[in-house]
Amino acid sequence: MADSTDGQSAAAVAFLLAQLGEHAAAKFAERIHPLQLTPAHAGILRLVSAQPGCSQQTLARTLGALPSKVVTLVDDLQQRGLIERRRNPDDRRLHALHLTAAGAELLRQVRAAAESHGAALTRALDPQQRDHLAALLGRIAADQHLHPGVHPGYQRLR
Repeated sequence: MADSTDGQSAAAVAFLLAQLGEHAAAKFAERIHPLQLTPAHAGILRLVSAQPGCSQQTLARTLGALPSKVVTLVDDLQQRGLIERRRNPDDRRLHALHLTAAGAELLRQVRAAAESHGAALTRALDPQQRDHLAALLGRIAADQHLHPGVHPGYQRLR
């Protein structure tokens, strides 16, 4: 039987995760703001890069987002010349999404910003501690059935 300190410790961990998550998300948004991107746009670029030729419907399912919101985000990126829609050769009703050269370059800048963001966020840890924390957080995320690499905030986009 767990004693009351176990519950307090679990509550403290949950609070710290929420506190750090909100802080990390806000700081990442600040870092990519000069690139004229929101975190949602950056995530779309990353997923399209990882799954070239995916459809908007597949992207919406992967993100757990409303298809109409994904279409709006893709429209924004297409208007900026970062993503292009091509007819899917297997199903002409669907558009296959691809990064443009400009989109790939901007994604490189987003990744550099994310790397420096992660380094700044974890600067209190040595590399071994950072790796251990990443492994522990990965276990928690898996236990909570979170989709690897997909921010759950997409589910709240309206």
